[in-house]
Amino acid sequence: MSKVKVAILGSGNIGTDLMMKIERSNELELTTMIGIDPESDGLLRAKEKGYEIVSNGIEGFLEEPSRADIVFDATSAKAHVRHAKLLRDAGKLVLDLTPAAVGELVVPSVNLEEHINKTNINLITCGGQATIPIVHAVNRVLPVEYAEIVATISSKSAGPGTRANIDEFTETTSKGIEAVGGAQKGKAIIILNPAEPPILMKDTVHILAAESVGKEDEVLTSIYNMVKEVQSYVPGYRLRTDPVIDGKRISIFIEVEGAGDYLPKYSGNLDIMTAAAVKVAEVFAKEKLSKQTV
Repeated sequence: MSKVKVAILGSGNIGTDLMMKIERSNELELTTMIGIDPESDGLLRAKEKGYEIVSNGIEGFLEEPSRADIVFDATSAKAHVRHAKLLRDAGKLVLDLTPAAVGELVVPSVNLEEHINKTNINLITCGGQATIPIVHAVNRVLPVEYAEIVATISSKSAGPGTRANIDEFTETTSKGIEAVGGAQKGKAIIILNPAEPPILMKDTVHILAAESVGKEDEVLTSIYNMVKEVQSYVPGYRLRTDPVIDGKRISIFIEVEGAGDYLPKYSGNLDIMTAAAVKVAEVFAKEKLSKQTV
């Protein structure tokens, strides 16, 4: 079966986890791992596996851009602003795992089909991928006036990139809650928990919606169906308890356990990003391959 060639820009934890997920894909073929530190674990592992490695960053990749049609950017929000223009000029589809919000904001279970022809897709944030589907699930039954999410992650799963992007996290997640989730107003909070042993990612969604009397069952069904849809590409995604509905107030409690590919299972915050990115790339690849066979 034909596959679409992809490259990973960024050889840190997220990029290395992406490499392992892509290896299982029936639609994607990883050709190149791009980094700036020749001794990074990501580049060393990629070299051992036989992939082409580029150790002088995006400039090195652009010397021969035909190596990939899709590029995953797993660097930082500030770096992606520059990468986006360079990769657009090179004619590449870019899947951005940073909270730069340069491209279209996408959550696979909510609005992927709407953006199938776009060239820069932003995966928002880990908190966005975990909670925006729930906000959308409520909003398709009752108009959501306000949605507030609190993402709690283990300090150990928050590397330098995550810590450097906290401002962008809150801004981009809030934007996604509104633009993708459908809330009139959104707010995002992130908490780094230093507990030992490290905790799994936990997300709380507080929603103020139209009066729910008489529609409680419909709201619950919509939420449960959305959870199953997210689980189709993030198996460790689940509700911690049943949602609580009290008139106009709805609270939902989520937990995300990672797949344990490269990252520890408690790093569900990173795993949900890589899983969502691969899901998006596979849908784009299927679309591309179907056009080639017509």
